[in-house]
Amino acid sequence: MPFHPTGLEALPAEIAIFPLTGALLLPGGRLPLNVFEPRYLALVEASLAHGRQFGMIQPDLSLPTTARGPGLYRVGCLGRLSSFAETEDGRFLVTLTGTIRFQVAEELPMQDGYRRIRADYTPFATDLLRPALPIQITRPPLLDALRAYFRAKSIEANWEAVERLDDHSLVNTLSIVCPFDPVEKQALLEAPDPAARAGTLLAMLRMDSLPGPGQDMRPS
Repeated sequence: MPFHPTGLEALPAEIAIFPLTGALLLPGGRLPLNVFEPRYLALVEASLAHGRQFGMIQPDLSLPTTARGPGLYRVGCLGRLSSFAETEDGRFLVTLTGTIRFQVAEELPMQDGYRRIRADYTPFATDLLRPALPIQITRPPLLDALRAYFRAKSIEANWEAVERLDDHSLVNTLSIVCPFDPVEKQALLEAPDPAARAGTLLAMLRMDSLPGPGQDMRPS
C-alpha cells in the first residue's frame, strides 16, 4: 500500500492524552491551553520532541476512578502543537490544532505521570478531508440562536469577527468556546459529521437560551 503522508498511516498509533473536563478540541479547531501541572509540562515537552502531537479527551464522571485517574470518554481528538511559548514562571502557553478524532483502543502504562493510549482513528477517517468535506448551514438561525444564548449567559461578543468566520470555523469555534456542560461538549465531539455537529450546536444554543424555572420569560 502506498504511503500517504496525510492519511491514517502517518498518524501515531500510541499517543499521550490530556484529560480535561469541559475542554473540546475538534478537527480543524484551535484550543489554547495554559499548562502548569508537572505531569502535563512533561507531556508537552515529550510532544515537542516527538511529533508535536497529543490527544485531548474528557473524563467521564459517570465512570469509576481507576488507578490511573478518572474514567474517560471513549472518543477524543488528536491535536498538533501549532504554537508554543514558555512563561517566566515555568508555564507553557500552547495552542493545539485538531487533526482527527480517535477512539481509545487501549490504555497504556503511564509515562512521567501522564496517561497514554493506543488510538483507533479508523471510525473518523473523513476528519482528514476537512475542509474539503462540504458543510452547508443556514447562518441566520444559527446567529439568531447565538445572540439569544449570549444574552442569556451575559456574554459579550465581537460580532464582526463572528460573522467573518466561514461555516466550518464558525461551528468549530462556537462549539469550543461556548460554556456548554461536559456532556454537551462530548455530544458535539461525537457528532457524525460537520453538518450534524452544526445541527447539534443549533439545538444546544436554543435549549440553553431558555429561561430556567422561575425566571421571568418577558423580554427585557
